[in-house]
Amino acid sequence: MRILAIETSTEHCSVALYRDGEVRSRGELAGQRHSEILLGMIERLLAEADCVLEELNGIAFGAGPGSFTGVRIAASVAQGLALGLDIPVLPVCTLEALAEAAGQDRVACALDARLDEVYFAAYERQGENWQAVIEPRLSAIGELPMLPGSGWVGVGSGFAILDNELAHHLRLADTRPESFPEACAVAVLGARKLAQGGALDAAAAQPFYLRDKVAMTTQERHARGYK
Repeated sequence: MRILAIETSTEHCSVALYRDGEVRSRGELAGQRHSEILLGMIERLLAEADCVLEELNGIAFGAGPGSFTGVRIAASVAQGLALGLDIPVLPVCTLEALAEAAGQDRVACALDARLDEVYFAAYERQGENWQAVIEPRLSAIGELPMLPGSGWVGVGSGFAILDNELAHHLRLADTRPESFPEACAVAVLGARKLAQGGALDAAAAQPFYLRDKVAMTTQERHARGYK
């Protein structure tokens, strides 16, 4: 099985190739240059792996939540390549990709969503799969439910905002705010999804935004305590 994975939901840009259980990846801090460097990065990765596009069985992509522009880039490139190759796409939640890369069994995943909010989900490992204990959502930190039980690790940029307020709210001592979604985890989850029959037709590739606006109304700002 050969799966190409694309992840551009944050300021980091990465690609990975899953081939029969082994993963090779490339990535860099891209800022706003994802669209400029992504295709070249894919070409170099495949050349290094001595693999051509026609050998791929599917294309996985970080579907979000995350940067509006970033998740659109990943979805559109995955869709364009898959349509041309007549292969399926494998959308992967970026929060689940954070959990996969954490190396833990109970993971609280949070990405900075701006406006003092986070994209959040909590996952527990069930065999080789992840069970969502708290489904992906956009939320103010103080409105998030508490996590059940113990043994949770917090990962993602959401744990770096507001003076680590999220860790205090969830009562987590172990956090990794430097973690970000990476294509190598997207590749593993995509391959798993393909093996379990979760592939989609390329035309169905869609970003997973969660947020439907990028600014608050005056009333909403006042409710949050802003002037």
